[in-house]
Amino acid sequence: MAQRAGRLSFARLRAQFTKEVLCTLRDPRSRMVVFMPPLLQLLVFAFAATLEVRNVDVAVHNQDAGRWSHELIRRLEGAGFIAQVRSVGSAGALRDLLDRGKAIAALEIPADFSRGLAAGDGGRVLALIDGRRSNSGQIVAGYLSAIAAEVGAEAGAEAAPETAPAAVRHWFNPNLVYRWFTVPGLTGILALFSALLITALSIARERELGTFDQLLVSPTSTPEIIISKSLPALAIGSLLGLLMIAAAAGLFGIPLTGSFGLLAASLVLFILSVVGIGLMISAVSATQQQAILGAFAVGVPSVLMSGFATPVENMPVLLQWLAQGIPLTHFLVIVEGSFLKAMPPGDIFMNLWPLAVIAAVTLTLATMFVRGRLQ
Repeated sequence: MAQRAGRLSFARLRAQFTKEVLCTLRDPRSRMVVFMPPLLQLLVFAFAATLEVRNVDVAVHNQDAGRWSHELIRRLEGAGFIAQVRSVGSAGALRDLLDRGKAIAALEIPADFSRGLAAGDGGRVLALIDGRRSNSGQIVAGYLSAIAAEVGAEAGAEAAPETAPAAVRHWFNPNLVYRWFTVPGLTGILALFSALLITALSIARERELGTFDQLLVSPTSTPEIIISKSLPALAIGSLLGLLMIAAAAGLFGIPLTGSFGLLAASLVLFILSVVGIGLMISAVSATQQQAILGAFAVGVPSVLMSGFATPVENMPVLLQWLAQGIPLTHFLVIVEGSFLKAMPPGDIFMNLWPLAVIAAVTLTLATMFVRGRLQ
């Protein structure tokens, strides 16, 4: 025990670090779950993980013979998210397409639609949305409302030329390119799982291969074990994170408007906070399979509560408080702000200090867990 609490030996530390890196690089299971999947997932998720709606069918029952109903249908046919506008001759046929899932939305245009718009009274269109696809249906409803508002504004401008529709501008993402939002967030998520898996497999691999007993009788101290198993994950996770940031800026053309230096420093601190969580998982896992399952059991809820898919403020108060203890919650704010809005250094530091606190807590707990295993 005196040796466990002894001074750090840089020679032993360098040897332990080299051993950990070689074990990670030579182990086929580690290579399979750590290196290739993040890069492949970045390419796949960048195109697949989107809330945009494309290639949907919309049914229309037009009872109006006037100009503005035909203008509305023409704009629907020209909309990029609609694959086909299905015109039907009755309300029953309209509802039948919706029931059978052949259309995600159905519009019923009344006979006085054009007359109401021309008179300045405003036209009314009944929109039926397939609630079985709630998220997509809400997005489609928003798209349809925007198209109808454009037609109404044009008709109102002809009736009263002195009125002008309001101009809408989107800051930071003027063209509302959804990939600009998802790809920076994916860099944080994939870096999280990479660092988590590397550290989760470290001690569990030693125990499964039978070399953990050799570690117990070696002169290596507990701090040396913690550092030697943290540094490879920190180095590899940071390198993968930087590669994904480079891919986001170079391959996907997302503008990096903020400070790259502050973003890189935030990435290192983020990986360090994740390393402590991974070491705790590894300390309580008897096999590598348990470590992988434990990493995903921690990682998936972290992603769901981090604000990547849904805003944190929309969650119950208890989950909002729990989300503040998740490293990914704070790093997502930094990486998305650095890419899109040139986040000032003061705002970055406001999210850096929680990462520093989380890193200190997780590494302290990891030291206690590993020390308990060594004893």
